[in-house]
Amino acid sequence: MPRNLRRASSALKHPMTRSRDGFTLVELLVVVVVIGILTTIAIPRYAGSKDKAYVAAMKADLRSAAMYEEQYALDNHGQYFSGTATAASTVNGFRASPGVTVTLTAFTILGSQLADWTAIARHSQSPESCELRSGTVVCTTENGLTTGLIARN
Repeated sequence: MPRNLRRASSALKHPMTRSRDGFTLVELLVVVVVIGILTTIAIPRYAGSKDKAYVAAMKADLRSAAMYEEQYALDNHGQYFSGTATAASTVNGFRASPGVTVTLTAFTILGSQLADWTAIARHSQSPESCELRSGTVVCTTENGLTTGLIARN
């Protein structure tokens, strides 16, 4: 029996069956909706983890800067250094992580021989900045909200 006649006779015997050669529009729409839902869940989590990584890099750079400042003070009669460190430029040997800018400010207390210093770290990809003052790191957003506090042990 020729093929065309077989198909025609088959369609007459089973009128509700037909061959399936692909996906239906409804199946494709369901897949697209599921992918969209997964994306809306994953993107905010990914963005949040990136911000946490930027803050961690800034905090680590501030801790490293503290070691450089204190070593410099030991070698220079209690005086500290000032400057801006990036990944491309160092200040007295201190180099910041990629994307991080650390501004170190040394000052003398009330015109005496006593000195102290502060440092502010900013990441080019983050709205937050972290400041190290008197051994305490405080991170804030652009609008000044405190986002974390680490006390010195």
